Amino acid sequence: MHQVPELTIGQRIEYFRQRAGKSQAVLGGLIGRTEDWVSKVERGLIPVDRLSLLLDIGRVLGVSDLGDLIGPSVSLAVAGGAEHPAVPAIRRALNTPPSVLTADLPGDPLSVPELAERVTEVWKIYETHKERYGPVGGLLPGLLAEAYLTVRTSRGPAETAAVRELVSLLHLHQVYLRRVGERKLGLLAADRAMQLADETSDPALIGAAAWNVAGILVSSGDVHESLDLARATIEHIRPSDDAEPDHLSAYGALHLVGAVAAVRGNNAPAAWDLLREANVVAARIGHDRNDWHTAFGPTNVTMHSVHLAAEEGDAAEALRLADNVEVPAPGGVLPLERTTRYLVEVMHANRLVGDDYATVHMLKKIREASPEEIQYSPLARDAVQRLLKRPRPAYRDDLRDLAQHVGVLTAA
Repeated sequence: MHQVPELTIGQRIEYFRQRAGKSQAVLGGLIGRTEDWVSKVERGLIPVDRLSLLLDIGRVLGVSDLGDLIGPSVSLAVAGGAEHPAVPAIRRALNTPPSVLTADLPGDPLSVPELAERVTEVWKIYETHKERYGPVGGLLPGLLAEAYLTVRTSRGPAETAAVRELVSLLHLHQVYLRRVGERKLGLLAADRAMQLADETSDPALIGAAAWNVAGILVSSGDVHESLDLARATIEHIRPSDDAEPDHLSAYGALHLVGAVAAVRGNNAPAAWDLLREANVVAARIGHDRNDWHTAFGPTNVTMHSVHLAAEEGDAAEALRLADNVEVPAPGGVLPLERTTRYLVEVMHANRLVGDDYATVHMLKKIREASPEEIQYSPLARDAVQRLLKRPRPAYRDDLRDLAQHVGVLTAA
């Protein structure tokens, strides 16, 4: 690892970009972003809180150790990289033909109700438990094999129901893999889910599957492809007046992912238009739901308004909008991951306006909500590192405790 001064992630990117002799426009072009986006990142106006994007930047700038971009607390080789212990088994399961994957399963195939119960349970662990990556990662490969076998041995309406459970399970693979930095593997799972969903002709299932693919595309920097997919699917599944709630949820969620893709593609007007349309859909539903794990409803729409303002670099507006968001209590309708990511966004906005006390307060709320999630957030780690340079007596002990928890400071 190079000895780089204690800098923010944005300053580190600028340092290595200049060392590589590349302009902001060139770096942006090579990673699918605009020159303006790179400029805002380097100035700390918008975050780079996705491991996949940091990996892309590292490769382009010739950084052999991702720790040089994030800081001394993390040492991940860009070529290959560290991975979650559960990933190799998940990779083998996804890369194995279903007929081979299911060949050696002991016992009888699961019934569709049994499969549905198991898929629901593993989703519940992921969406509600504070410590979830280890338990969920260990369950996914075996459950995937059981799901494929259930589909193969079911007929008629039971087969259709089994396919719906398999699509839901593949959605969970995508979400899990994206969060642990395995975006290509996550895209594989999402693509398979979309193919299966398309065969059912179910507009809600098709919309949810496309939402999953669009989400991983936008997280990978493929913002234009994500926006195109969201818009095309919005037209394809446009609901009628008597549409079911899960159809409306998938339709609304597509507007939200499209809005994020648009703002990251430097098209803020389109982003806000999509958000306004999402708000109309949310009002039509009337309350928060989690159909197909889209977490769609009035609360998530308002959370996305905070996200769009932050992505534009307007931290003060993001905080003003955040005043209208009532974060649901743990165990409610919205998944823990969604509420935690929102808290990270609010923390970063407070950091950008220079409110150290509020930043520490939000970091503590993030840790309380999910002790594991905060350790996966480069943005949270970067905030702690910056605060360590100017600790104040009022929050010094809390800050040291946070620093030890996220791994940027060892215990004395």
